[in-house]
Amino acid sequence: MMNTRTIVSGVSHRMAKTGLTLDPATLFGLTCGFALLSAAIVLGGSPRSFINAPSILIVLGGTLSVITVSYSLDEVINTFRVVGKTIVRSGRDPSEAAVSVLKTAEIARRQGVLALQNFLDNMTDEPFLQKGLSLVVDGAPTAEIEEVMRRDLQATLQRHAKGAGILRKAAEYAPAMGLIGTLIGLVQMLGNLDDPSAIGPSMAVALLTTFYGAVLANMVLSPLAAKLERNSEDEALLNLVYLTGAVSMGRQENPRRLEMLLNSILPPAKRVQYFN
Repeated sequence: MMNTRTIVSGVSHRMAKTGLTLDPATLFGLTCGFALLSAAIVLGGSPRSFINAPSILIVLGGTLSVITVSYSLDEVINTFRVVGKTIVRSGRDPSEAAVSVLKTAEIARRQGVLALQNFLDNMTDEPFLQKGLSLVVDGAPTAEIEEVMRRDLQATLQRHAKGAGILRKAAEYAPAMGLIGTLIGLVQMLGNLDDPSAIGPSMAVALLTTFYGAVLANMVLSPLAAKLERNSEDEALLNLVYLTGAVSMGRQENPRRLEMLLNSILPPAKRVQYFN
């Protein structure tokens, strides 16, 4: 079995390298989707005919305006921040997190919970775990530790759910804004039938707003909402691992029992066998 210094070093290294990394799946999906769409446009004719400033203003501006009416301004601004979680994700695997928690539990078991103070500063990339272990070091009752961490976990889930809901609502409004732009273009076209030079631009507005609305809803907003929900579930599982570990260390339980508790919440493919 490793000595305490080796365990501390290993835990600190794992905590230090934890952080946010770009999500290749999201970047690949968006890039590939728009690349294929652009290729189809270029191969089919002049790409400049698919660029229309009034149509962009109607769809983007209209969708943002309606969302702002439906929700508060703070909620809309926070959604832009939460959307960042679809582009970047935690580089932490639940199995690695469970192993780090078990190593930390060994230290608490051998030297007491006050020994955890030695490497709390290395957990800045994991504020949820840092908060839980800080409560353990401060001697807070285990019931209070669990309550505080569960409230924090629930608040995070609610914040992500609200962000995903706003994105899905925006995906519903974007095609409607495209339809409104289509009607505007048709009205302009019918009002200028005596001027052949005005028919083309009006028809472009009529068609491109529908195009922009469909692309924005189905290639950007809806996929980002789905990815945000998925990433939220992954983060919730990771935080549940940390919550279980912090509460177990607060109760000064045997790390072997903690391993069984962690494996009960981890998916079968992610379960660990640290003490075998």
